[in-house]
Amino acid sequence: MACTVLLTCITVIDVIGRYLLNSPLMGATKLTELLLTAVIFLGLPAVSLDDAHICVDILLSRVPRLLEPLCGFLVNLVSAGVLGVVSWQLWKRGIDLSGYGQSTNTLHISIAPLAWFAAIAVAAAAIVTVVNSFMALGLPRRRAVL
Repeated sequence: MACTVLLTCITVIDVIGRYLLNSPLMGATKLTELLLTAVIFLGLPAVSLDDAHICVDILLSRVPRLLEPLCGFLVNLVSAGVLGVVSWQLWKRGIDLSGYGQSTNTLHISIAPLAWFAAIAVAAAAIVTVVNSFMALGLPRRRAVL
């Protein structure tokens, strides 16, 4: 929530400065990109916790009802595997960015911590998705309250 409020404030200040004062907020574009990345990756574990991903059940509608829990288990397990690989690659990318000393041009903010934050958020989503895969087998589940 704080990231979205900050994102909104930066955008409003930048637009007012750009169009009314002819002086845009320095680094606003890059800061907006960084905050938007944080908002997106912070939301991923929350969506996984609530099991609220968009699902297209083209094949599931043709599977016998008895096999639906098994399909849910397998789909969640594959999704968790993919999220695990994405997390691992983001972590490696963060190491590369840190080694290069990569930072934003105008504000000189290091980008590596954002990659590591994204890796941790995706890893959390992967863990939650593994738990969801076992819940899909029919074990009782409490809905998350966010």
